Amino acid sequence: MQKEQISVFDMFKIGIGPSSSHTLGPWRAAQQFVVLLEDANLMESVIQIKILLYGSLAKTGKGHGTDIAVLLGLSGDDPVTFPVDQIEPKIESIAINQQLNLGGKNSIGFSIGHDLLFLMNNSLPFHPNAVTFQAFLADGKAISETYYSIGGGFVVKENGQSAAKTEVDLPFPVDTANDLLHWCLKTGLKISDVVMENELAWRSEEATQTGILQIFEVMKTCLYRGCHTSGYLPGGLNVARRAARSNKRLLGDAEYRDYESWVAAIKQKSSSFQYILDWVSCFALAVNEENASFGRVVTAPTNGAAGVIPAVLHYALIFCDKNSIDQIIRFLLTASEIGSIFKKGSTISAAMGGCQAEIGVSSAMAAAGLTEVLGGSQRQVLMAAEIAMEHHLGMTCDPIGGLVQVPCIERNTMGAIKAITASQLALQSNPDNARVSLDAVVKTMWETAQDMNSKYKETADGGLAIQIPISIPDC
Repeated sequence: MQKEQISVFDMFKIGIGPSSSHTLGPWRAAQQFVVLLEDANLMESVIQIKILLYGSLAKTGKGHGTDIAVLLGLSGDDPVTFPVDQIEPKIESIAINQQLNLGGKNSIGFSIGHDLLFLMNNSLPFHPNAVTFQAFLADGKAISETYYSIGGGFVVKENGQSAAKTEVDLPFPVDTANDLLHWCLKTGLKISDVVMENELAWRSEEATQTGILQIFEVMKTCLYRGCHTSGYLPGGLNVARRAARSNKRLLGDAEYRDYESWVAAIKQKSSSFQYILDWVSCFALAVNEENASFGRVVTAPTNGAAGVIPAVLHYALIFCDKNSIDQIIRFLLTASEIGSIFKKGSTISAAMGGCQAEIGVSSAMAAAGLTEVLGGSQRQVLMAAEIAMEHHLGMTCDPIGGLVQVPCIERNTMGAIKAITASQLALQSNPDNARVSLDAVVKTMWETAQDMNSKYKETADGGLAIQIPISIPDC
């Protein structure tokens, strides 16, 4: 597997749902193509654009909003800042007027039906998530570029090159869990400290902390909004949102006015096992209902698995009193490093590895972060991650209708609970007695991904997806 330098801000990206590989990645690819045209001074010469979606992007693209993402990306909009309530009217305007304002600078004729093609039976060899942009110029020439969305919002071009940040000299280079443990034992540093030292090679500690807290701010805003928004999810399945109902049932007549007073109300109500379990599920549901509704979320490590880490983090904040800024930062630093180990040694793309690559990895990340802030040793942190992933091995990705809804949303609740269980098991165990290492699980996950039939890899060609067929409307 190709190794790379991965920052906490590579694993945790702010974007718009419902999918990091099918929405955020293609959106970023479209932005990169616009930059390519600008750098070549060709923007004003473009008279037509065609978009070709291949493989998994074609088969589940409409359910995942790939068509919407590429149009917004080509229009010069950014997923971090674009108002989510403006998505539908903007896409409607493009469809009705048949005009696309390329990069916000060059308005060209564009027919969604003729210029945005879903090539259901065509796949490219490098990765199942491929998109080609073709720009036709006024002088009769054309320029074409192919991009691959490889999971978690990461994008590489046809030649395998990514738009990655400049390489730096990391004080503690890590490709495997064994590498990470080596540096921890050699220095005596906690895992979160090792990660922070590496982050300092890119930016100051203050900038890193500020960025992580911005990530947390998006997570908690998404979670809070999801707990207070009712109705049905878009897409044709008519799935009712459940988080708001759970929130109301659990809090009853408790009064609150904002996130902080809401958290206080949750803490005051009860501390029973069932109450805590219900809240963890509610937190995870809330985030992924927002994700399914084109809300703003954080890849963790993907959009489809975005609810696991916020749910477990809020479990730590609310029910374990691990609510200091330092503990939030340590949780997310630790989680990000576990995610990067899986990306380097296996995959975080469901189109490559099934849902084990999304919910499984997020559960391992959350288990590690929780164990870190609960005072676990470095080896217990890695053990928690291993336990969490071990019990997700082989999980398929079979979204009904290609939507990130069923079974995806509930799987986030399962991943969160498994993470907490894994953490507790690790904290009560002696890692000397562990028979399976995290690196062994990473290797096994990759081998399982390679053996898995493609119909169980985010194609909606197998599993639950073919038991409940529905028709997804055009954007």
